[in-house]
Amino acid sequence: MHKIGPSESCSGSHADYVKNVEWSNRNRSKSNFFAHPPKNIASGVRLWLHLPVVQTTTAANRSRVRIFYSGHVQGVGFRYTAKTVAAGFEITGGVRNLPDGRVELIAEGERTELEAFCEAIRNAGLAGLIRDESIDWAAAQNEFHGFEIVR
Repeated sequence: MHKIGPSESCSGSHADYVKNVEWSNRNRSKSNFFAHPPKNIASGVRLWLHLPVVQTTTAANRSRVRIFYSGHVQGVGFRYTAKTVAAGFEITGGVRNLPDGRVELIAEGERTELEAFCEAIRNAGLAGLIRDESIDWAAAQNEFHGFEIVR
């Protein structure tokens, strides 16, 4: 309820009174900083932005590498590290533990990218855990989306 102060009079119209009360209530509210409500500046036209998807490699340029790592490679974060390293490369694939104590890594991408990825795994602190690695190269089969830890 708005009380009339000493400087206010009752002689104004009802619209002036309502406007005064609304302005006064807005300014008292700490949640509404501005005295006027924000204006809608949207044009009403929906705009859909579709960014272009750039394919940097063609199917002919893609290769597949399958690596079996042996040594102390399970239970030490090998798969997590491989997935983290893979995020820095344009590759797809997966990594999983095998029942015989080895780790299998399959990755697809450009051959130079895959070679750099394999080197980055060794440089990520895993080289001391790897006793042996068996590498097989083949043509890409395009069966992966992203790089995942397979359970």
